[in-house]
Amino acid sequence: MPDGSLTPNGINVAIVGVGNCASSLVQGIAMYREDSGNEHTGLMHWDLGGYRPGDIHIVAAWDIDRRKIGQDVAKAIFERPNCTAVFYGDVADTGAKVRMGKILDGFAPHMADQPEHRTFLKADLPEPSKEEVVQTLRETGTHVLMNYLPVGSQKATEFYAECALEAGVAFVNNIPVFIASDPTWAERFRAAGVPIIGDDIKAQVGATIVHRVLTDLFAKRGVRLDRTYQLNTGGNTDFLNMRERDRLASKKISKTEAVQAVAAQRLDWENIHVGPSDYVPWQNDNKIAFIRLEGTQFGGVPMHLEVRLSVEDSPNSAGVAIDMIRCAKLARDRGLSGPIEAPAAFFCKHPPRQTTDDLAHEEVEAFIRGE
Repeated sequence: MPDGSLTPNGINVAIVGVGNCASSLVQGIAMYREDSGNEHTGLMHWDLGGYRPGDIHIVAAWDIDRRKIGQDVAKAIFERPNCTAVFYGDVADTGAKVRMGKILDGFAPHMADQPEHRTFLKADLPEPSKEEVVQTLRETGTHVLMNYLPVGSQKATEFYAECALEAGVAFVNNIPVFIASDPTWAERFRAAGVPIIGDDIKAQVGATIVHRVLTDLFAKRGVRLDRTYQLNTGGNTDFLNMRERDRLASKKISKTEAVQAVAAQRLDWENIHVGPSDYVPWQNDNKIAFIRLEGTQFGGVPMHLEVRLSVEDSPNSAGVAIDMIRCAKLARDRGLSGPIEAPAAFFCKHPPRQTTDDLAHEEVEAFIRGE
C-alpha cells in the first residue's frame, strides 16, 4: 500500500517493468516534488489540468528480475541491469514493493546468454494470476497503469491490458505492441468505460520526433523527399532485447509509420528505413541516432540533410510519460473511455489517428483545457 503521503489531488500509478524508463520517471517525480524551482526545466507542463508532477504517487509495480523483486520501487530503480543516468538519487521510499510479474513473452530467450551483469535474472517465484494483479490494482487505488515491458512483449502486454480493463484502471501503453491503435482492443476499452493512451511513447526530443519534424519541413517547403533512413544504436537492455529480430516487427512498423504519416507522399519500402540498428554495451542508456534525408528541390536540384542526435534515452521518454499519466487521469476524471486520441497523437509514435505534430500539439492543449 502507499506510504500515506497521497494528496486528495493525487494520481496513483502502477508500473509494469521497473527498467530504465521507470527509473527516470520515478526519479523525476521525486525531484520535481521536492524542488519546485525546477518546474520550468525539462517539462512541457508544470501544471496539467490541475495536476503537478508531485501529485503522482507510485503505489504498485511488477518485474521479473530477482534483483528488484521485494525491494521498494525507490531502491529497485537503481538495480542492475538499469544503467540510465542517476540525476536524482535521493528518492524516498514509496511504500510500494516490486512484485513478481507475469513472464509470458516478456523475456527474450537470448538474454540468458548475456554476461551476468547485463542479464535479466528471472526470479524463481510463482507468477501472478490475472485475479491477483486486478486485486492489487484495486487495493492500491491505482488510477493509471504504465506499461514498460520490453519490445516484443505481445502476450505480456495483452495480459496487463486485460487486468486494466477488469480493474477499471486507465492504461498507458509506452511500447510498440498495438493495443490503443488496434480496433478490437480499442472497442473493448471503450465498452468497458476505461481510457487508454498509446501506442509506443514518442520521446521528448528523440530520433522519431526530429525525423518527423524534418520530414514535415520538406513537405511544407515544397522539397520532394526521395529517400530517408534513421539508424539507432544504444547500450541499454532495450537495445539488447531487440537483437532478437523477431521482436522488432512492431517497433519497425511504429517508427516507420510515424515518419510516413507526415511525408507529403508515402515512400516505397526500399526508400525508407527507420529502426534500431545495433547494441553497443558501453553506450549504456545513451542513444545515438543518425538521420539522413535525400530530396529534390527547386529546379530538380538534389539536396541531402544529415543529423546526429545523442541523448540519454530514458529521461527523454520520462518527460513525456509524466504528461501521459496526467492526461490519462484527466480522461478518467471526465468519464472518457477508449483511445484518448489527442494525447496519443502528440505523445505516441503509433496512435489510433496520425496527424502532424503542430496540429497534435494544438489538439492536446485543447484537451487539457477541457475543450
